[in-house]
Formats: sequence, C-alpha cells, structure tokens
Amino acid sequence: MSKLRLATVWLDGCSGCHMSFLDLDERLLAVAEKADLVYSPLVDQKEFPAGVDIALVEGAVSSEDDLHKIQVVRARTRILVSLGDCAVTANVPSMRNKFPLQMSLDRAYKENVTLDPGTPTQGVPALLEKVRPIHEVVPVDVFIPGCPPSADTIFYAVSELLEGRSPDLSPRTRFGA
Repeated sequence: MSKLRLATVWLDGCSGCHMSFLDLDERLLAVAEKADLVYSPLVDQKEFPAGVDIALVEGAVSSEDDLHKIQVVRARTRILVSLGDCAVTANVPSMRNKFPLQMSLDRAYKENVTLDPGTPTQGVPALLEKVRPIHEVVPVDVFIPGCPPSADTIFYAVSELLEGRSPDLSPRTRFGA
C-alpha cells in the first residue's frame, strides 16, 4: 500500500499550530507510517507539489503571497484542512481589518519608527486590503479550530483523514482553546 502525501502550510499566523503539530512527538512516527510529508516549513521543499492528499493550512490570508499560495495549495490538494483559529476565522491577523490598510502601514512603519521611517516596498509581500479566513478565498474540507489546536486534536483529525474518514471534531475543539 502506498503512502498518502501530506503537506503543512503556514500563511499569516504565529506558527503555534505547527508547534502543536510537532507536539505529536512519537505520534509523528505513526503519521509517517501512513503519509509522506511532501511540503512544509519544516522541510526544504520550495514549491508546493501536485497530487497532495491532505494539506494542513495554518494562518489567515493577508497578503498577495498568501492569496497566491492558498490558491495553488487548493488546486493541488484533495483535502484541505483549515488548521487553527487564524485559518478558520482570521483571528489575530484580522485585527487590522477595523482600520484602513494605509493607516495600519503608517502606524507600523512611520509613526512608531525613529530610524529610517517608511513603508518597505521590497522584500515584503503586498498586503491585501482585508485579512480573510481561508474558506472565504478557497473551499475548505475540514476545520480544526483552536489557538492553537491541541496535539491530541490534530492527531485525531489527521489519523481519521489518513484512514479515509471524516473527523468529528465537535466534542474535541472550540475557538480559542
């Protein structure tokens, strides 16, 4: 039996969901028995590959780069999982949505800077006007809320998906926990 192809993706968030994924500890070996990790910030793969079975995506869509990346991920993935509150609701990254984008940029790069104030234009992805949860941009198959979700919840969901089942996360998760 061939292994499934698993990917993890990090958009605009704190990487706490990836830390929870790593907290699977020895259970990572059980995942590795059934899936090959083909893309992740944890491995040295630069381009998201085609034919991914399951992609766990952390973070909100807040930049042009995030938008392009999630569109590629969705096009190349069979089951897309929105992992964590930032991916599910846009959570903390969306706090800037209450203000015009230029006001947020000015506050961050001009008003609170004493040395060389100015909004960077190179090496920094262009921000979108509003931060969005993943499902507002592309279809999502499974939602795992939590900030971050626990390693136990992630392991349960991934294990169910690797067995071809849809995980029932209702008794295991809630927003912000």
